[in-house]
Amino acid sequence: MADNADNLADVEPNGMIGDDDQAWEARFEALQTALGHRFCDRGLLLRALTHSSYANEHADDGVGDNQRLEFLGDAVLDFVAGAWVYRHYPEFDEGPMTRLRASLVCTGTLAQLARQVGIGAAMRLGYGEEEAGGRERDHNLCDAFEAVVGALYLDAGMKAARDFFEPLAGPVAEAILAAEADVDAKSRLQEWSQAELAITPRYRIVAEKGPDHAKVFEAEVLFGNKVVSRGEGRSKQTAEQAAAQAAWDSILP
Repeated sequence: MADNADNLADVEPNGMIGDDDQAWEARFEALQTALGHRFCDRGLLLRALTHSSYANEHADDGVGDNQRLEFLGDAVLDFVAGAWVYRHYPEFDEGPMTRLRASLVCTGTLAQLARQVGIGAAMRLGYGEEEAGGRERDHNLCDAFEAVVGALYLDAGMKAARDFFEPLAGPVAEAILAAEADVDAKSRLQEWSQAELAITPRYRIVAEKGPDHAKVFEAEVLFGNKVVSRGEGRSKQTAEQAAAQAAWDSILP
Protein backbone atom coordinates (compact mmCIF):
# COMPACT_ATOMS: atom_id res chain seq x y z
CA MET A 1 0.00 0.00 0.00
CA ALA A 2 2.75 2.45 0.89
CA ASP A 3 4.64 1.66 -2.35
CA ASN A 4 1.55 2.54 -4.41
CA ALA A 5 1.08 5.81 -2.54
CA ASP A 6 4.75 6.80 -2.86
CA ASN A 7 4.43 6.70 -6.64
CA LEU A 8 1.33 8.85 -6.95
CA ALA A 9 1.93 9.67 -10.59
CA ASP A 10 1.32 6.04 -11.47
CA VAL A 11 -2.09 5.73 -9.82
CA GLU A 12 -4.00 8.64 -11.38
CA PRO A 13 -4.77 10.04 -7.96
CA ASN A 14 -7.20 12.82 -8.63
CA GLY A 15 -10.16 11.16 -10.28
CA MET A 16 -11.30 14.66 -11.32
CA ILE A 17 -12.33 15.59 -14.82
CA GLY A 18 -9.82 17.87 -16.54
CA ASP A 19 -7.56 17.98 -13.49
CA ASP A 20 -3.95 16.82 -13.49
CA ASP A 21 -1.98 14.76 -11.02
CA GLN A 22 0.21 17.68 -10.00
CA ALA A 23 -2.81 19.72 -8.90
CA TRP A 24 -4.16 16.78 -6.91
CA GLU A 25 -0.78 16.24 -5.27
CA ALA A 26 -0.87 19.88 -4.14
CA ARG A 27 -4.28 19.28 -2.54
CA PHE A 28 -2.96 16.08 -0.95
CA GLU A 29 -0.07 17.99 0.62
CA ALA A 30 -2.34 20.85 1.70
CA LEU A 31 -4.60 18.33 3.40
CA GLN A 32 -1.71 16.91 5.42
CA THR A 33 -0.95 20.46 6.57
CA ALA A 34 -4.59 20.98 7.57
CA LEU A 35 -4.56 17.68 9.44
CA GLY A 36 -1.47 18.77 11.36
CA HIS A 37 0.19 15.47 10.55
CA ARG A 38 2.53 14.22 7.84
CA PHE A 39 1.86 10.55 7.25
CA CYS A 40 4.63 8.02 7.64
CA ASP A 41 2.49 5.68 5.53
CA ARG A 42 1.07 7.91 2.81
CA GLY A 43 -0.89 4.95 1.52
CA LEU A 44 -3.17 5.17 4.55
CA LEU A 45 -4.26 8.70 3.67
CA LEU A 46 -4.55 7.79 0.00
CA ARG A 47 -6.88 4.91 0.86
CA ALA A 48 -8.91 7.14 3.22
CA LEU A 49 -9.58 9.48 0.30
CA THR A 50 -10.56 6.71 -2.14
CA HIS A 51 -14.28 6.24 -2.76
CA SER A 52 -15.48 2.78 -3.77
CA SER A 53 -16.42 4.11 -7.23
CA TYR A 54 -12.78 5.03 -7.89
CA ALA A 55 -11.50 1.73 -6.53
CA ASN A 56 -13.92 -0.15 -8.80
CA GLU A 57 -12.77 1.77 -11.87
CA HIS A 58 -9.06 1.46 -10.98
CA ALA A 59 -8.76 -2.02 -9.54
CA ASP A 60 -5.14 -2.27 -10.72
CA ASP A 61 -4.03 0.66 -8.55
CA GLY A 62 -3.98 -1.67 -5.54
CA VAL A 63 -4.98 0.90 -2.93
CA GLY A 64 -8.56 -0.20 -2.31
CA ASP A 65 -11.45 1.92 -1.01
CA ASN A 66 -11.94 3.68 2.30
CA GLN A 67 -14.74 1.58 3.78
CA ARG A 68 -12.67 -0.30 6.36
CA LEU A 69 -10.94 2.88 7.48
CA GLU A 70 -14.35 4.54 7.75
CA PHE A 71 -15.49 1.78 10.12
CA LEU A 72 -12.43 2.30 12.31
CA GLY A 73 -12.63 6.09 12.21
CA ASP A 74 -16.28 6.04 13.25
CA ALA A 75 -15.33 4.20 16.46
CA VAL A 76 -12.34 6.48 17.12
CA LEU A 77 -14.48 9.60 16.63
CA ASP A 78 -17.15 8.37 19.03
CA PHE A 79 -14.49 7.99 21.72
CA VAL A 80 -12.62 11.23 20.96
CA ALA A 81 -15.81 13.30 20.79
CA GLY A 82 -17.22 11.70 23.93
CA ALA A 83 -14.04 12.32 25.90
CA TRP A 84 -13.91 15.91 24.68
CA VAL A 85 -17.51 16.58 25.73
CA TYR A 86 -16.86 14.97 29.13
CA ARG A 87 -13.88 17.24 29.79
CA HIS A 88 -15.34 20.49 28.47
CA TYR A 89 -18.87 20.30 29.89
CA PRO A 90 -18.53 19.07 33.49
CA GLU A 91 -21.98 20.45 34.31
CA PHE A 92 -23.70 18.15 31.77
CA ASP A 93 -25.25 14.86 32.83
CA GLU A 94 -25.46 11.82 30.56
CA GLY A 95 -28.40 13.02 28.45
CA PRO A 96 -26.93 16.36 27.29
CA MET A 97 -23.50 14.77 26.83
CA THR A 98 -24.99 12.06 24.63
CA ARG A 99 -26.93 14.55 22.52
CA LEU A 100 -23.93 16.82 22.01
CA ARG A 101 -21.63 13.94 21.11
CA ALA A 102 -24.18 12.65 18.60
CA SER A 103 -24.48 16.09 17.02
CA LEU A 104 -20.68 16.45 16.79
CA VAL A 105 -20.30 13.19 14.86
CA CYS A 106 -23.50 13.19 12.79
CA THR A 107 -23.33 13.06 9.01
CA GLY A 108 -24.01 16.75 8.41
CA THR A 109 -21.42 17.97 10.90
CA LEU A 110 -18.65 15.70 9.65
CA ALA A 111 -19.43 16.54 6.03
CA GLN A 112 -19.07 20.24 6.79
CA LEU A 113 -15.78 19.65 8.60
CA ALA A 114 -14.55 17.60 5.63
CA ARG A 115 -15.18 20.57 3.36
CA GLN A 116 -13.54 22.92 5.85
CA VAL A 117 -10.22 21.08 6.02
CA GLY A 118 -10.03 20.17 2.33
CA ILE A 119 -10.95 16.49 2.41
CA GLY A 120 -13.67 16.99 -0.18
CA ALA A 121 -11.26 18.54 -2.66
CA ALA A 122 -8.79 15.67 -2.25
CA MET A 123 -11.22 12.74 -2.51
CA ARG A 124 -10.68 10.25 -5.33
CA LEU A 125 -13.98 9.54 -7.09
CA GLY A 126 -14.91 7.44 -10.07
CA TYR A 127 -15.99 9.20 -13.26
CA GLY A 128 -19.69 8.52 -12.78
CA GLU A 129 -19.70 9.56 -9.13
CA GLU A 130 -17.82 12.74 -10.00
CA GLU A 131 -20.26 13.59 -12.78
CA ALA A 132 -23.21 12.98 -10.42
CA GLY A 133 -21.95 15.53 -7.90
CA GLY A 134 -20.51 12.99 -5.49
CA ARG A 135 -17.87 15.41 -4.25
CA GLU A 136 -20.59 17.48 -2.58
CA ARG A 137 -22.63 14.62 -1.13
CA ASP A 138 -22.71 14.71 2.64
CA HIS A 139 -22.56 10.92 2.87
CA ASN A 140 -19.34 10.71 0.82
CA LEU A 141 -17.75 13.57 2.74
CA CYS A 142 -18.69 12.12 6.12
CA ASP A 143 -17.32 8.70 5.14
CA ALA A 144 -14.06 10.24 3.97
CA PHE A 145 -13.72 12.28 7.16
CA GLU A 146 -14.20 9.17 9.29
CA ALA A 147 -11.73 7.27 7.12
CA VAL A 148 -9.12 10.02 7.50
CA VAL A 149 -9.51 9.84 11.29
CA GLY A 150 -9.04 6.08 11.08
CA ALA A 151 -5.92 6.61 8.99
CA LEU A 152 -4.54 9.11 11.52
CA TYR A 153 -5.12 6.60 14.31
CA LEU A 154 -3.30 3.81 12.46
CA ASP A 155 -0.42 6.04 11.41
CA ALA A 156 0.22 7.82 14.72
CA GLY A 157 -2.20 6.67 17.41
CA MET A 158 -5.07 8.22 19.33
CA LYS A 159 -3.19 11.45 20.07
CA ALA A 160 -3.02 12.30 16.36
CA ALA A 161 -6.75 11.74 16.03
CA ARG A 162 -7.44 13.91 19.08
CA ASP A 163 -5.07 16.68 17.97
CA PHE A 164 -6.90 16.88 14.65
CA PHE A 165 -10.50 16.68 15.85
CA GLU A 166 -10.52 18.59 19.13
CA PRO A 167 -9.67 22.07 17.74
CA LEU A 168 -12.58 21.64 15.32
CA ALA A 169 -14.99 20.55 18.05
CA GLY A 170 -15.15 23.77 20.08
CA PRO A 171 -16.71 26.14 17.51
CA VAL A 172 -19.04 23.39 16.29
CA ALA A 173 -20.24 22.55 19.81
CA GLU A 174 -20.91 26.22 20.56
CA ALA A 175 -23.00 26.54 17.40
CA ILE A 176 -24.89 23.33 18.16
CA LEU A 177 -25.72 24.37 21.70
CA ALA A 178 -26.75 27.87 20.62
CA ALA A 179 -29.05 26.46 17.95
CA GLU A 180 -30.60 23.85 20.23
CA ALA A 181 -31.47 26.52 22.79
CA ASP A 182 -33.92 27.94 20.25
CA VAL A 183 -35.30 24.65 18.89
CA ASP A 184 -38.17 22.80 20.54
CA ALA A 185 -38.02 19.06 21.07
CA LYS A 186 -40.38 18.20 18.21
CA SER A 187 -38.42 20.27 15.69
CA ARG A 188 -35.10 18.87 16.87
CA LEU A 189 -36.36 15.28 16.72
CA GLN A 190 -37.82 15.81 13.25
CA GLU A 191 -34.60 17.32 11.89
CA TRP A 192 -32.54 14.46 13.29
CA SER A 193 -34.89 11.66 12.19
CA GLN A 194 -35.26 13.03 8.66
CA ALA A 195 -31.50 13.48 8.28
CA GLU A 196 -30.42 10.18 9.82
CA LEU A 197 -33.37 7.83 9.22
CA ALA A 198 -35.32 9.48 6.38
CA ILE A 199 -38.40 9.23 8.64
CA THR A 200 -40.77 11.97 9.81
CA PRO A 201 -42.07 11.33 13.34
CA ARG A 202 -45.82 11.00 13.86
CA TYR A 203 -47.72 11.85 17.05
CA ARG A 204 -50.97 10.61 18.45
CA ILE A 205 -52.87 11.27 21.64
CA VAL A 206 -53.58 7.93 23.29
CA ALA A 207 -55.16 8.91 26.61
CA GLU A 208 -56.85 11.74 28.52
CA LYS A 209 -56.98 11.64 32.30
CA GLY A 210 -58.46 13.78 35.03
CA PRO A 211 -61.29 16.31 35.24
CA ASP A 212 -61.80 18.96 32.57
CA HIS A 213 -60.16 21.70 34.64
CA ALA A 214 -57.01 19.60 35.23
CA LYS A 215 -56.86 17.24 32.29
CA VAL A 216 -53.63 15.40 31.48
CA PHE A 217 -52.97 14.13 27.97
CA GLU A 218 -50.69 11.25 27.02
CA ALA A 219 -49.01 11.30 23.59
CA GLU A 220 -46.97 8.77 21.65
CA VAL A 221 -44.32 9.46 19.04
CA LEU A 222 -43.89 6.90 16.26
CA PHE A 223 -41.25 6.19 13.65
CA GLY A 224 -43.31 4.48 10.99
CA ASN A 225 -45.49 2.05 12.93
CA LYS A 226 -43.10 1.74 15.86
CA VAL A 227 -43.88 3.55 19.09
CA VAL A 228 -40.64 5.19 20.22
CA SER A 229 -41.73 6.92 23.42
CA ARG A 230 -44.58 8.51 25.36
CA GLY A 231 -45.06 11.78 27.22
CA GLU A 232 -47.67 13.58 29.27
CA GLY A 233 -48.76 17.19 29.48
CA ARG A 234 -51.59 19.52 30.41
CA SER A 235 -52.29 20.11 26.71
CA LYS A 236 -51.97 17.98 23.62
CA GLN A 237 -49.07 20.12 22.43
CA THR A 238 -47.10 19.84 25.66
CA ALA A 239 -47.75 16.09 25.73
CA GLU A 240 -46.32 15.78 22.21
CA GLN A 241 -43.33 17.90 23.22
CA ALA A 242 -42.74 15.63 26.21
CA ALA A 243 -42.96 12.55 24.01
CA ALA A 244 -40.50 14.09 21.54
CA GLN A 245 -38.06 14.93 24.33
CA ALA A 246 -38.31 11.39 25.70
CA ALA A 247 -37.62 10.01 22.23
CA TRP A 248 -34.64 12.32 21.78
CA ASP A 249 -33.24 11.20 25.13
CA SER A 250 -33.74 7.50 24.48
CA ILE A 251 -32.94 6.77 20.85
CA LEU A 252 -29.47 8.32 20.68
CA PRO A 253 -26.60 6.02 21.64
